[in-house]
Amino acid sequence: MDGRCRPLAFILTPGQAGDAPAFEQVMAKIRVPRQRGRPRVRPSTVLADKAYSSRAIRDHLRNRGIRAVIPLSADQIANRRRRGRAGGRPPACDKIAYKQRNTVERCINKLKQWRGLATRYDKTATIYQAALHLAAIHIWSAR
Repeated sequence: MDGRCRPLAFILTPGQAGDAPAFEQVMAKIRVPRQRGRPRVRPSTVLADKAYSSRAIRDHLRNRGIRAVIPLSADQIANRRRRGRAGGRPPACDKIAYKQRNTVERCINKLKQWRGLATRYDKTATIYQAALHLAAIHIWSAR
């Protein structure tokens, strides 16, 4: 990872909706660039925050052979503790690999500097997505 903010896939959801329900749609659109040849459609690892720590998402990644680096949320940790030995072994989270998620957070932070994107002033999805593309072009051309 070279530290640049590169959009791979956009799925536009309503502002009040969570991101986790659109996870499978985003994964279907992802293309991982290579040095030569066609882009891969299956990344080797997915870094995600605690909002994506659900059994359904972990099962989806496991079925596709993708390594999940997702920390457990506090309620999942409490539920495992409450169940004791029946709670099972918690999924592993590589803390060193998770630090690379900082790149994604910095990219989102740069995009949120645009007031129209942060407050979602645009009425239609196409106008909002166009503004998102313009902001991304401006950010990348400034490098």
